[in-house]
Amino acid sequence: MNKFLQIICFGLILFSSCTTLRLTKDNQYIYLQKEGRENKKWKLVWEDDFNGAAIDSSKWSKIPSGGSDWNKHMSSNSDCYDQSGGKLYLRGIKNPDTLKDPRPYLTGGVYTKGKFAFQYGKIEIYAKLECAQGAWPAIWMLAEKDKYGKYPKNGEIDIMEHLNLDNIIYQTTHSYYTLDLKEKTNPPHSGTAKLNIAEYNKFGLEWYPDKLIFTLNGKETFRYPRKPDVDSSQWPYDQPFYVMIDQQLGGAWVGKINPDQLPVQMIIDWVKVYQ
Repeated sequence: MNKFLQIICFGLILFSSCTTLRLTKDNQYIYLQKEGRENKKWKLVWEDDFNGAAIDSSKWSKIPSGGSDWNKHMSSNSDCYDQSGGKLYLRGIKNPDTLKDPRPYLTGGVYTKGKFAFQYGKIEIYAKLECAQGAWPAIWMLAEKDKYGKYPKNGEIDIMEHLNLDNIIYQTTHSYYTLDLKEKTNPPHSGTAKLNIAEYNKFGLEWYPDKLIFTLNGKETFRYPRKPDVDSSQWPYDQPFYVMIDQQLGGAWVGKINPDQLPVQMIIDWVKVYQ
């Protein structure tokens, strides 16, 4: 009888622990690549083809406005967004109603914060960039959790940034190591790549425990390695990150906005994540 009760109790404990584990929120939206998986064939784990009539709110949220150059024009205004024909359109526009919102410009952007994040793997985004003076489309990632503290201690991964009318993109890492300690050359933290701006391009990142490999149309363009012999803040990229895609306007880096060249937009065909 005692053995029977012990078996039942053990079963209840096991069931309870499994249920708790199954209901853990992290397990629902954070994808942690298993150790050693980087040596195997990529497997698709998350995607959006934007085939619905509206932005999938289970995957994306509209980026709220803030006080930085990149997000000071962010808005939920429907004029900044469209999803049709299997594509997502994120726009930078002249504000149609400055009485309701005094900002002269509005921009659209989406992120997966709180809905999807991953640690290690490959991400590719197939998109077309439009040009305008002051246009600043970006595809990038930030840490889902504050593992090391407030920005920039958790790092930033800029898969793609494009400025104005350029025929190049910038691919960059930012961290406490690069911004506060000013260590931008050991190793180099940024690279550029030429592209045909009139066409759709595939912007990508392969993320490993010891390196970040940036790609354009499937080819490596820049590599940021983990260095064991420098300050540990050089590598905050050992935690889950979420995805951000936005059509920004203006700022100290980009320069003045030419309102006569607006609206401008980034058109996203699909996003795919592999591990």
